[in-house]
Amino acid sequence: MADNPTTLDETQLPPQPQMPAPEGGVPPVLDEAHIGDIRGALGTIRMGDTGARHGWRSRAMALLAIMGPGLIVMVGDNDAGGVSTYAQAGQNYGTSLLWVLILLIPVLIVNQEMVIRLGAVTGVGHARLINERFGRFWGWFSVGDLFILNFLTIVTEFIGVSLALGYFGVSKFVAVPAAALTLVAITATGSFRSWERFMYVFVVANFLVIPLLVLVHPDFATIAHDTVTPSIAGGASSTAVLLIIAIVGTTVAPWQLFFQQSNIIDKRITPRWINYERADTVIGAFVVVIGAGAIISIAAFAFAGTPAAGHFGNAGTVATALRTYVGPAAGACFAIVLLNASLIGAAAVTLATSYAFGDVFGASHSLHRGIRDAKMFYATFALMVCAAAGIVLLPGAPLGLITTSVQALAGVLLPSATVFLLLLCNDRAVLGPWVNAPWLNALAAVIIGVLVELSLVLVASTAFPDVNVTHLFIGLSLALGVALAAMGGYVLLRRRGAAQPGAAEEAAALSKERRHAWTMPPLALLERPVWSPGRRAAMLLLRGYLVVAVALLVVKTVQLGG
Repeated sequence: MADNPTTLDETQLPPQPQMPAPEGGVPPVLDEAHIGDIRGALGTIRMGDTGARHGWRSRAMALLAIMGPGLIVMVGDNDAGGVSTYAQAGQNYGTSLLWVLILLIPVLIVNQEMVIRLGAVTGVGHARLINERFGRFWGWFSVGDLFILNFLTIVTEFIGVSLALGYFGVSKFVAVPAAALTLVAITATGSFRSWERFMYVFVVANFLVIPLLVLVHPDFATIAHDTVTPSIAGGASSTAVLLIIAIVGTTVAPWQLFFQQSNIIDKRITPRWINYERADTVIGAFVVVIGAGAIISIAAFAFAGTPAAGHFGNAGTVATALRTYVGPAAGACFAIVLLNASLIGAAAVTLATSYAFGDVFGASHSLHRGIRDAKMFYATFALMVCAAAGIVLLPGAPLGLITTSVQALAGVLLPSATVFLLLLCNDRAVLGPWVNAPWLNALAAVIIGVLVELSLVLVASTAFPDVNVTHLFIGLSLALGVALAAMGGYVLLRRRGAAQPGAAEEAAALSKERRHAWTMPPLALLERPVWSPGRRAAMLLLRGYLVVAVALLVVKTVQLGG
């Protein structure tokens, strides 16, 4: 992996402020606890350590110390909703949808790699950057929608806890409060290293899907074939298309952007270590896809040829059916996998929200601090966990409706979150030599286009249940292809007309050492970017779409609730 995503003449860089800067290219963080040694679960790197790693052993030790944010954010995405969605895909469609997961690997890596650079170079969380660079409306909108979506997601995690421990006969009035207290205790240790070690326990438990897969005696030739061969068992239908969208929505979520950027900052990862964090994220992307594929395969082979095939209920009924058709060990193992997924999902999603609140309000927000030094940070975490757990315990709470709303709302908000991510990663005042390369912008544009298309399909199908989703998807795909081709042609024409950098400019590009030392100036010294008329119109269109889409979803939710 290259150190620099693009070449840049030093004269193009925004001037660094004439003020003392921390040694080693440390960004201007908002919380002083974010400066210091990297103290990971598996190793320590001193703040002043800038030496090159030459041998494989020294590089492996550095990677172990850096690893965490990428792996945790990816495994945390295989949460209760993810386990349920993957099990539904396997039980209702066999292994025919495994190919969808392979397509998600580049999406996960591209999105989260951009977040890595933003966190390491700026030292500022995602919500704060949006607020400072795009204005208060978008800043508050990003925090507001993150709070609502994350809170509903946390509720679904506790639904998962209730179903998982309910399999073992534990009352939800015992299971849910115990899980809530456990999450608060794990997070409020005042030690980043201790918290990360607890997360690694969940990461390791995630691999229980492997022995569970062995128990169902899978056909690995079929798995390999369906992984690389796009198909849909029974043919394309509205239900199948919506399930594919659900797989995308549960695997690529807005909270991931906020979590990993802030967690990188909290772990004190600087530009010097960006390549190691990239490796951490790539490893995590493959781990999450392997885990998801295993769950799909487990449900597919366990229920093939049984009355349970094609009749998914929820994650709890999957565990019961596994006990019936495979054996008690399989049912218990799946219940543990569901419990583990629910806990790491709740821990990561809640922490993403607490980070965002501390970032925007300027309060201390670091796992390196104890409760006394970061009262708002830990209070936000505890209140969200307890409130979400309380909703699950309410008699008659519309838990099924909440689960549906989470999927629909995530589908609406993900494209806008990705748009802001792309804009920030092209802001030279923010990232300097770390801005996106042209090829990365092209790939990100395709990803955003596909996410917008899936969002439109999901919103339309939620608001208008009778719409033919297959026809809508085909029509939007054709429109997207035409739009991307037109945009690509326009960009190529502009690049041909622009002056190309010569040898002198290339020679003046930043050295590796200077690049590793380059960090964003303090936000107060940066002027807000001026938008072109075209970009302003596009953002107004995005704002209008979000308002209409959310309004339609609210109306539909009220109707279903009534």
